[in-house]
Parts: sequence; C-alpha cells; structure tokens
Amino acid sequence: MNKNTIILFLILTTSFIQSQTNVLIFMVDDLRDELNCYGNTHIQSPNIDKLAQEGVKFNKAYSQQAICAPSRMSILTGLRPESIGIYDIFTRLRSVHKEVVTMPQLFKENGYKTVSIGKVYHHGIDDQDKWTTYIGKKDNKYVLEENKGSRAVYEDADVDDDVYKDGTVARDAITTLNQIKEDNFLMVLGFSKPHLPFNAPKKYWDLYDLNTIEVPSRKRPTDIYRLALTNYGELRGYDDMPAQGDLNDELTKKLIQGYYACVSYVDAQVGRVMAELERLDLRKNTMVIFMSDHGYKIGEYGSWNKHSNMEIDTKVPLIISRETSHTNRKTNVFSEALVENVDIFSTIIDVCGLSSPIIDGKSMAQLLDNPNIDWNDGAYSLYPKGSIMGVTVTDGEWRYTEWRNATTQAINSREMYYHG
Repeated sequence: MNKNTIILFLILTTSFIQSQTNVLIFMVDDLRDELNCYGNTHIQSPNIDKLAQEGVKFNKAYSQQAICAPSRMSILTGLRPESIGIYDIFTRLRSVHKEVVTMPQLFKENGYKTVSIGKVYHHGIDDQDKWTTYIGKKDNKYVLEENKGSRAVYEDADVDDDVYKDGTVARDAITTLNQIKEDNFLMVLGFSKPHLPFNAPKKYWDLYDLNTIEVPSRKRPTDIYRLALTNYGELRGYDDMPAQGDLNDELTKKLIQGYYACVSYVDAQVGRVMAELERLDLRKNTMVIFMSDHGYKIGEYGSWNKHSNMEIDTKVPLIISRETSHTNRKTNVFSEALVENVDIFSTIIDVCGLSSPIIDGKSMAQLLDNPNIDWNDGAYSLYPKGSIMGVTVTDGEWRYTEWRNATTQAINSREMYYHG
C-alpha cells in the first residue's frame, strides 16, 4: 500500500467514524409525564417542549418497575426485572450478574467514548470501568444555614443553578462534550430532581403561584388491594413530616410547588446541554433521548412517591429526537404506540448499527420513522411487596394487575382500572 493510498484510507476511515450516530440520554429521576408538551400547561418546561418539537413524543411509555435501582438496571441492560431477578433497591447488578452485557460495556467495546454523569445507575459502583468518563452523583446539597445537618424536605435558596447538584451535572456535561467532540460517544446524564428533597433555586419556585396549586383527591379506588399503595414511603423520613395520617392542604401544596420547581430546574439544565450540543455542531450526528426512570405520586390517593403498580407510577415521559442529518427524521409528532423503558437499549443498538446481545427489549427504530404503525398489545410492569408480587399490564386504556404469592403463584387479588 503506497503513501497516497494510506492517506486516502485514513481520510475515509475518519469520515466514516465521525458520521456514526452519537447518543445523548437525559435520564431524569421520579419524573411523571406532567410536562407542558404532554398537555399540562401549568408546567413551565420550554426546553423539553422544544426537544419534543424536534422529535417523536411517546404518549404511552412505561417503566418496568417503579423504583430507582431495578428500573435503571433494566434500562441499561435491556432486560426486564424478572430476567435480572433483582427487585430491591439495595442489591447491585454486578454483585449478581458478572456476565450481562450492559449499555456502556457494548458501546465502549465498539469504540465509543462512554460517559456517565450524575445518577445513572442507582449504585454508582456498578460498571464504573465500562465508562470512559465517570462523574458520579453528588450528595444532596443544603445551602441555607438553618438547614445544615437537617433533613429538610425542600429548599429554595436564592442561588445560581450550579449550587445545587443537577446544575453541576449540566456543567460537567458541557465540559465533557468539549473534550470528546471529535469522538463518537454515548453520554448518559442522570438528573436527580425532581426526586426528594425538593431542592431548587428560588427562581424556579417563583414560576409557580402557591395559591393556584390544586390539592389532588385523596380518595382511593373502591376495594383496592391492601398492598397496592405505599402511603408516604420515603417522605416520612424528612424533618417536620407527620408520623402518620395525611398531610394538610397547606403542606401538600408547598410540596407540589417544590416538585414543579424541580421539574423546571431540570428543564433549564436540559436547555444548557442542548445549547452546547448545537454550538459544537454535534447535533447533526447525535440522537437525543429524554426519559424518566418511573413516575411519581404527589398526593393522589392520599399517597406519595412511587413504589406501586399504579398507572401514575409506571407511566413515564419519553421523547426521542433523531440526529438532524437523518434523512427520514420526524419532528413535532407523537406516537400512541405502547413502548417501554426496556426498549431503549435495543433501539440505540439498532440506530447505531451494532450487534446486539440477547436482551428483552424491542427496538423502536421503526417507530421513529413511522410513529403510527401498529406496535405492542401491552406494556408490563411489576412491584414486589414482601412475599407478594404485583404484576401488571396495560393496553394504554385498561390496566390489569394480579397480586400473586411469589412462591406458589397463587393469585390473592385482582385489580382493573380504566385510564382512557
């Protein structure tokens, strides 16, 4: 091979590598599909709304388990929780499964820079060696003097975005994008809000008038199974929370205001990262995914947090925006197809043209080109309550749940709800 041939080969190879698809995933914690682009006009989420206008918004997307650790394992492996066999928040993926091929592992093996910033895995120690850049989640920050050393459930300090931790995730993402702009990359950004505590700069609290916030109905469905809901869960562990009984209306409205403020705070961080992606001219080769690990209750049924099989806990926002250079790129459209978080891994494998390990997820690449084609008949989730396993399926209108003895599979109770 002569010198000119070698130079031509290097040019063509470099051009091919740079034309491959990058992937940027915004993974948000505890975010229900209460966003402006989902029809909730009281929420101010302009940057997420803009992303929805640039891609496909999925109206019927579901998590596989409404708790952080198992949900994130499912997303990052493409395996359902029942395939992984981990249902609790304490067990690490790699303490049980050394053999599973994960998202960062596959992409790193295929020459991608793999970047994890913030809360991606619930247990940051999992797969640290599979990320070429790993910046773990930081501790919750309390900045008001009177809150130091306390467990305040919310905070609204008049500070810049980077004082609280999700601002530092955006800042670190911007720095890292500048470092890897010549490489192909998979970047996953884990924003911790709107998970408790509801800490966000004051300017985001000021977007919401406390007097206009409505207290949701605390009425529970008739004859609901005794394990179907967790009343308050982790909320009880924060200061000044009543040990039992419902929150009063005043505190309920304040916490909802805090949840909304955190949503708008995360939205602003999405905007910062997207602006840098555009400035670096990386948007043309970067597919962007915006998603949540599971939904969340803010007082509905007299209950808070997640930890259930209810629709509000399992339904999630999902937006996928193809790279701007993609010839059949769809923008400002929505899909009513039933899709699941477990499908994300197989989708990006498909789009990036990689060979797939054996996984449970189904690629959504066809839906990105044809959002209205026929798709799945159901979306599946589960949640354990001690020796009882709740398994649930929805067709997008009806949700059916069975509560089974985890050992014998005997059915203790059944539930059916209409969400059309």
